[in-house]
Amino acid sequence: MTKQVVNGLMVFTFLVGICYACSSDNNDVDGNDGNDVTGILHVAYEEFGDNVSVTLTGNTVIIETNGMPNHTSPYWSNTTSREIDGITTPASAVNHPLFVEPTATSYTRMSPGNIDDFNGSYTLSVSSEPGKANSTTSTGLGAIGIAVSGAVIYNDEEGPNVPLDNAVSSLDYSGAHTGPQSFHYHLEPKAWSNDDHKLIGVMADGFFLYGRRDSENGEYPSDLDSSGGHFGPTIHNPDGEYHYHIQNDLYLNEYYILFPGDFQGTPSSIQ
Repeated sequence: MTKQVVNGLMVFTFLVGICYACSSDNNDVDGNDGNDVTGILHVAYEEFGDNVSVTLTGNTVIIETNGMPNHTSPYWSNTTSREIDGITTPASAVNHPLFVEPTATSYTRMSPGNIDDFNGSYTLSVSSEPGKANSTTSTGLGAIGIAVSGAVIYNDEEGPNVPLDNAVSSLDYSGAHTGPQSFHYHLEPKAWSNDDHKLIGVMADGFFLYGRRDSENGEYPSDLDSSGGHFGPTIHNPDGEYHYHIQNDLYLNEYYILFPGDFQGTPSSIQ
């Protein structure tokens, strides 16, 4: 397999008998004659960590993750037990290699469960060329995107019509906590992005989410729509494309919510 970057897209060329992860558009795919088959995958997917696999099949990008982040957190298993709302998270014999002491939160405020207590995996299938829909779609509870770290992205609610306000004290320095099904982010993930233009992840409608600043001039974008999106250059596509930003609006005078708006594209379910 060979690859090259063309206008922000990663072009993969396979020389195989049968191609299971490639784009067959405008190609005469013959599984028996050894012809080259070319697929196109956005170069931004190169930033996803080892916990994530990305496969291109036709025009569909399949993103799979084990749900585990690749960075430190106090939510990794550790030798300190904690209890909240009558639920005890027992101590482990040793600290996980990625465990760090809580700073933004505390043992008495942390949610039940550790990251390595969750064994679920997530799969998201999106178009390799996502487009805006005729109408927006509201986000639901649970995973609404997959971060480059391998963990998933949630919206600004802690439960049905329950704002994040009372749970924000349980979030670690990367704006994440556990429960009920996963370790997930609500706020700007300072483990790798803090007031910058870095890639956060891909949302369920296939559009990418970036940090609060523009890559072109380092300023905060002033033309964002109600979903925090606009057309413009990114670190992966200088020619420009539609993408989301973490909106630069303070929440509780201190935090930045990852995705408080609606999907501008047509979202797929994250299974």
